[in-house]
Amino acid sequence: MGETVAVNRKARHEFTIEDTFEAGIVLLGTEIKSIRAGKVNLQEAYARIERGEAWLVGVHIAPWESGGRWNHTPRRDRKLLLHRFQIDQLLGKTKAKGLTLVPLKMYIDDRGHAKLEVGLARGKQLYDRRHDIAERDARRDMARQLADLQRGR
Repeated sequence: MGETVAVNRKARHEFTIEDTFEAGIVLLGTEIKSIRAGKVNLQEAYARIERGEAWLVGVHIAPWESGGRWNHTPRRDRKLLLHRFQIDQLLGKTKAKGLTLVPLKMYIDDRGHAKLEVGLARGKQLYDRRHDIAERDARRDMARQLADLQRGR
């Protein structure tokens, strides 16, 4: 993996990620420039399978400053590039198990192409989120106490 451009931090908080996939994105000319500049927002974005194709919906890629009239629309739907068997697999899991496709992070790979890590996710209930927060706080407290013991306090 290359340079990370954007991370959807809310995704891991609100969803349990069961599997991840790497997908390419079909972009217009000025979009890749904005992505390389890090002007991407993955919040409230999702992916869907429609007519045998995967689509990324709700991602905001800021217009390029020097784009002029050739600039792109910031919130347009973008096609995801996946293999046919991956699309069929994702379609089956989202239909049967009630899972959803959530973009986790966008990055530039070693060849300079924009890639998206898509997670197959199940929504968390409020009590699951509270449980995760309590677990994280407990681990943090244990690490703090262990560090204090090692320092000799």
